[in-house]
Amino acid sequence: MPNETFDTVILGAGLTGLSLAHYLRNQQDVCVLEKKEHPGGVIQTRTEQGFTYETGPNTGIVKYGEVAKLFDDLKEYCEPYIPDDSVKKRYIWKKDQWEELPSGLASGIKTPLFSWRDKFRILGEPFRKPGKDPEETLDRMVRRRLGPSFLNYAVDPFILGVYAGDPARIVPSYALPRLYNLEQNYGSFIGGAIKKKLEPKTELEKKATKDVFSMRGGLQSLTDGLYQSAGPERFRFNVGYTQVVPEEKAFEIHYQQDGENKCIRARRVVTTMGAHDLPQTLSFLSKQEQHHLANLKYARVIQAAVGFSQWEGPKLNGFGGLVPFVEDRDVLGALFMSAFLPNRAPNNGALLSVFMGGTRREDVFNRSDREIEAIIEQELKEMFRLNTFNPDMLRIMRYENAIPQYGKESRERFEAIDNIQQKHKGLIIAGNVRDGIGMADRIKQAADLARALQD
Repeated sequence: MPNETFDTVILGAGLTGLSLAHYLRNQQDVCVLEKKEHPGGVIQTRTEQGFTYETGPNTGIVKYGEVAKLFDDLKEYCEPYIPDDSVKKRYIWKKDQWEELPSGLASGIKTPLFSWRDKFRILGEPFRKPGKDPEETLDRMVRRRLGPSFLNYAVDPFILGVYAGDPARIVPSYALPRLYNLEQNYGSFIGGAIKKKLEPKTELEKKATKDVFSMRGGLQSLTDGLYQSAGPERFRFNVGYTQVVPEEKAFEIHYQQDGENKCIRARRVVTTMGAHDLPQTLSFLSKQEQHHLANLKYARVIQAAVGFSQWEGPKLNGFGGLVPFVEDRDVLGALFMSAFLPNRAPNNGALLSVFMGGTRREDVFNRSDREIEAIIEQELKEMFRLNTFNPDMLRIMRYENAIPQYGKESRERFEAIDNIQQKHKGLIIAGNVRDGIGMADRIKQAADLARALQD
């Protein structure tokens, strides 16, 4: 029998769960159950040997006004850091060298990244008819509107950097709805972007600067701040074998903690875990419903934090470099963390975050740490013209379920979530199974849910 009752139980203390607990802290009696021993999920900041690196996401984007508003809420606990304009420099690897991604018309004409055919072809982009297939894949959309060189040397590396995915599998209407809606609502990427920029905005929308952000001291200060703001007494850690059981106008949540079986009751339950954990947690659902929820592919990704006390390569100036799939390399790219964030490496040193794997290079993910180190050595020596490779720190982190891929199966998943929530009032399926994958998406989803739960 339940020995405690709450208004809302949140399953998972990652960014979504923490943000939601923060928003509900003054309105509802909330309990958060987390399987790990700490809040924040994969968002953890580590410091060693003079290097400060992230174990999960490295940065976020102030994509929504809700992100900026959250920073205001948390100013007592943490402080955002917005890099200077140098962070806007992005590099693409082509034919054995880095090329800067164009940021305007003049650089777009001069760049060797795109073919002259496609440079001329882009002039007609505003006049092409919108696509009619809502499940058209990204590669087809880009070829149709921009041309193959833009796909290979702009969009493909972008998708590798964000999703570690494949444009031939990503569906913009699900994964990149803003891009999709530019074409559908305005008839053009270019024209739509201009028109949308000129539209009047609410005060909240004006806060969406699109800036890259981190936090002073690392991203963990954000999740730690949310934890403190929400109230540590609301959280229970090292929770396992969680199952939700629907009852009349409520839910029982059964779980284990410290070897004991426990049960609590709530009017509402919000899940924020990955798709792979939902069938066990929501075992009362039909097999078909469970299948639709769990039918979500995740990219398997390796992230390596590589630190040099004395950097002997070229000056790192910018956000980082991405490697298009057509270049046939063993890395997806590298972020120049010490170039745009303070105190990430010793003076005259450098900290890189190197990424490998993804949906098209799962063979790399399966290699041993020694093999991964050898790949990193070879790739960094070639890409940064290093005579020797003697990093003072090299930490390899593996993520089996790193980034969800919003492909054609997403429609069935989204419909299943809507139907399940209608059938089981009070159950809310949240997290990155829907509504986007970025840090800003998690914060906005939590803000939207909090508003709905307070109505």
